[in-house]
Amino acid sequence: MRNIFQSVLISLDGVVADPGPWAMPYFTEESGKDALAQLERSDAMLMGRTTYADLAARWRNDSGPFAQRMAAIPKYVFSSTLREPLWSSTTIVRGDPVAEVARLKDDGDGDLTTYGYGRLARTLLEAGLVDEMMLSIHPVVLGGSAPRLESPPLGLTLSGVVPRTSGVVVASYRVGRVGA
Repeated sequence: MRNIFQSVLISLDGVVADPGPWAMPYFTEESGKDALAQLERSDAMLMGRTTYADLAARWRNDSGPFAQRMAAIPKYVFSSTLREPLWSSTTIVRGDPVAEVARLKDDGDGDLTTYGYGRLARTLLEAGLVDEMMLSIHPVVLGGSAPRLESPPLGLTLSGVVPRTSGVVVASYRVGRVGA
């Protein structure tokens, strides 16, 4: 059975929306190596349409090792509106994401990875399909009304902490249910 890893960029005040402008200044060679290592452990990526379009725009024409892995890794994109793949190795899934991800999780033994914290990520958490959350906590406070991390009640067990020289702290948690 596969594990699902959810990688989320988050500010100190819980903002998860549109991380590019506030997270990229903290992206270092160190964090790039960690991101590539996670992708190399993964058999596939799970994405909603918005995350997929953002990642395709950023990485599909790049030539570095991370971009090469992003191009090669199978990508399952859950969307009712995306008509054609924007990127190589893409399967567009129009059906129930919970049923399809449960099937993918049972079908193999490598990791599945999601990036971001959009509708698909929340749906997978609510369905109890996510095994581990990796929160890259950025040393910024954004304020305002940007979307914050929201989730069903979860019982989280700390499985690792990696402080980076940039000030980002990556906290990994095994996911359970409250009272479980």
